[in-house]
Formats: sequence, structure tokens, C-alpha cells
Amino acid sequence: MMSPIPSMKLNTGASMPVIGLGAAAGFTSEEIIGSKDWILSALKLGYRHVDTAMIYGTESIVGVAVRELGIAREEIFVTSKVPWHHMEYIPRSFNDSLSAFGFDYLDMYLLHWPQSIRYPGGYEAPTDLEDIRTGFKILETPTLNDNWAELEKIYASGKVKAIGVSNFSIKTLEQLFKTAKVVPAVNQIELHPYLAQTELVEYCHQKGIAVTAYSPTGLAKVRGDPLIAELAGKYKVSQAQIILAWHVARGVAAIPKSQDPVRQKENITLPVLSSGDVTRITGLDRGERIVSKLQPDGTLYGWTSEQYGW
Repeated sequence: MMSPIPSMKLNTGASMPVIGLGAAAGFTSEEIIGSKDWILSALKLGYRHVDTAMIYGTESIVGVAVRELGIAREEIFVTSKVPWHHMEYIPRSFNDSLSAFGFDYLDMYLLHWPQSIRYPGGYEAPTDLEDIRTGFKILETPTLNDNWAELEKIYASGKVKAIGVSNFSIKTLEQLFKTAKVVPAVNQIELHPYLAQTELVEYCHQKGIAVTAYSPTGLAKVRGDPLIAELAGKYKVSQAQIILAWHVARGVAAIPKSQDPVRQKENITLPVLSSGDVTRITGLDRGERIVSKLQPDGTLYGWTSEQYGW
């Protein structure tokens, strides 16, 4: 049985479609400009949840695509994120994002990472991938608590309907709660069958925080797992559809990226898995980070596993 994509209710009362389009294009201008075609394709197929970020470079393209198709603003859920090197400039960064979209408001705005960093160019990020990964200084202030207070001010202004976090653990959420006046609506994390994060998902749900999975199919590595292939055959769907259905069954939203219209359609046409099959997929968990993983020096963007709370 195939199921239409449901929405989940956030702690603000708003509804968010549980499957969205991840709109990270790449690092070249050609990739960013070319993203318009596949963003338009997804919107035409019925996607009404788009996840982007300032550092993805696609905010303006999402705005143009929505207007080009004549989609009413209230019919689409749009998420963006403040990058780690803008934590000293959060009001400016938010306003720049809003202007890029050409919208009057955002549905969701996230702290992209818990730490604050500074590049030599200050507000401007380097364009070289290696410099992005290594050419920064970790800042002791502003802290994640300071940064959350800035998002709370934007939320109070009405220019964003909900605020949340990304790449937060139980440890960093507990730190946030020491000063937070607003409970995050979402925690967006790397989440797939090899990194099921069951304890964190349960913690967030207990706190009224929705969980959104990025890199939700675990790339080719997880999609190629023998169990996933077996279940794809059983349900007569793709491996990606099996994994996305697993997320939905766990009450988790997912934002897969696909540039192919056929796969885009598959990703919002999901089977209903048996509870036993959901449990079998969860059993693949090995705590393995595939995308946001520590580098050889034991850090990722300047923080250790202990600092992240991993």
C-alpha cells in the first residue's frame, strides 16, 4: 500500500510536510544556477516543503521558482539556516536571506551548527572548499545560548513562523535549555539507518521538538545494504523509498535531495512498512556518520566529538 505524504504538527501549531526537498546545490556557480531546473521540477510534482540555507546559495532560486509557478506563499513551507560564520551577524544574515527569497517571512529558521566561527573575511565565507573546512577560528562568544536569543528576537518579530536548530545533540540541547525561552520547533540532524539516533529522536519528541533527517537515505552506502535491497523487492519500490518510509514510520521528517524527476516523484510516493520491517531497518544502526563525520584530526569544523555531544 502506498501512502500520501502526511504533515506533522510543530510545537507552534504549524504543519510541516514530512518529506521536503533538500536544496543544497553544490559549490560552483554552475551547480547553483542549474538548481533552478530541478527545484522547479519538484515543485511541479507537488513538493510543498523546501529546505535550504544561506551557504547553499539557492535561497533566491527557491523564491523565483515559487513565484514563477504561481504557488501561494502560504501553501509552501520554506526553511533556511544561519551559517556558523554569521553568528556575530544574525539579524543582518536573516534579513539578507529574507531579501534573497523575496518573501515577507520564513516558515522555519535554524542555527545551522551549535558553534560560532569566524573566517578571515568576516561576513563573507571563502569559496574554496578546503578553506571552508579549515580556514576559520572557533569563537568562544557568541555562545549557542547567545545565538538562540537572537533567533528568539527574530521569532518575536513575526518575520519567521518557527525557529529551530541543526546538528544539535542531547548535550547541546540541554545547554540551550539553560537560557531558552522558546523551545526549538525542529532539530535537523544527519539521520539514516546506519545512524538511527534513537535516543536523540526520543529525547526531542519528549521535548516537543520535531526531528528532520538530512542525508536521509545515507547515500549509496546505505541504499546498497542487503536488507534495504531485500525490502525494496518485497514492497516493489526503490531502496530510497524504503528508507524514507522508515523515517515516516518513526515520526521523523526527511529532506532528500534529488535532481531527477522520476526519483523526486518516488520520494513522495512511499510504501507503508510493517512494524517488523521498521524494527529490522532500525537494527542496521551502527552509529556511523557518513556526511558530518570527524576529520583525521578528530574534529569537525573545529569541534570534537565530545563538544558536539556525540
